[in-house]
Amino acid sequence: MEIIALTPRQEKIAEIVRLNGPITGDQIAERLNVTRAALRPDLTVLIMSGIIDARPKVGYYYTGKGALNLIADEIQNIKVRDVQSVPVVVTTGTKAYDAIVTMFLEDVGTIFVIDEGSQLAGVVSRKDLLKVAMGGADLQKLPVKVLMTAVPKVIVTTPEEPVLSAAKKLIENEVDSLPVVRSIAGTDAKSREVVGRLTKTNITRLFVDLAEGKGGNCYR
Repeated sequence: MEIIALTPRQEKIAEIVRLNGPITGDQIAERLNVTRAALRPDLTVLIMSGIIDARPKVGYYYTGKGALNLIADEIQNIKVRDVQSVPVVVTTGTKAYDAIVTMFLEDVGTIFVIDEGSQLAGVVSRKDLLKVAMGGADLQKLPVKVLMTAVPKVIVTTPEEPVLSAAKKLIENEVDSLPVVRSIAGTDAKSREVVGRLTKTNITRLFVDLAEGKGGNCYR
């Protein structure tokens, strides 16, 4: 999908159709004091943009879909798997100091913690590490499992979840990222493998790509 910038005349046509539709091409041309043929390219752009539509023997009518509406429609079809990033993980036995180093080197605000079976065990944030550092704990000896937010309190998403739904989880829970997980075959429902991460940056990049016409099929 590409969000097309409208010309002043195209914006005027859209407004005429919104206020007077259904309306014929001849009637629009008359209002703008131009020929029907001169309007054809503009009408084509507006129809392709989804802002107006046309029916034989009825005329042009307004769909109510501006640029934001079109982006919203497009997002409904995009899944988490289409925008997720590579996860940054440490094990439950990793010391807090090493977790801080990993966070710094990977330039992330949250690290996912996995157990010996590579299953999600918890999440440790920059804030968690800052708290223990300010408390005077020995970061060289303290394992992250002591300070992490453990499963099942961790909010997660899945590759198949709509990205809009997952974005709402980010906002409602006031977190910077979500672990993207999938169930491990042959285990119980609580055993989940970390396969990615969804961040606020992923969502922002998605909006920018859609606005610049880089979305659509490249996300599916």
